[in-house]
Amino acid sequence: MIFLASVTLHVVAALFWLGGMMFLAVVGAPVLRRIEPASLRARIFNDLGMRFRAAGWIAAGVLVATGLVNLHYHGVLAWEVLSRASFWRTHFGAALAAKLVAVAVMLVLQAIHDFIDGPRASRAEPGSARANAVVALLLVVAAVRLPRS
Repeated sequence: MIFLASVTLHVVAALFWLGGMMFLAVVGAPVLRRIEPASLRARIFNDLGMRFRAAGWIAAGVLVATGLVNLHYHGVLAWEVLSRASFWRTHFGAALAAKLVAVAVMLVLQAIHDFIDGPRASRAEPGSARANAVVALLLVVAAVRLPRS
C-alpha cells in the first residue's frame, strides 16, 4: 500500500513539475513576450516565476523523497547493492543511472533558471527554460525505461 501511494505521488509530482515547466517554456513565455508595456510583461513574468518556483521546488522535494521510497521497495536502496559495479551494468541499473543523471541535471538547470536567469526573464532571451524542457523530455524517457528494465 505504501509503495502504491509513493509511486502515485511520484507520478503526480512529476506531472506537476515537468508539466508546469513545459507549459511555461512552450506556451507561457512565448505569449508573455508579446505583452506590452515591458513593465507589465516583467511583472507578470516575475509573478508567474515566483509562484511556480515555490510549487516546483516542493514538487522536486516530493520527487526525491518518493524516489527514495520507491528504490527502497525495489530493494536497491542499500549500499551493498549500489556499490556493486555489476548492479550498474544491469538494465535496471543503467536505466536508474540515466534517470539519476537527468534528475541531477534538471535540478541544476532549475536552480540556475530560478535564481539567476529567471529574475532577468523579461529582458533575456529564452534559454535555460528551454534547455530544462529538453532535459525534462530526456528524464521522461529515462523514467519510462526504469520500470521496464
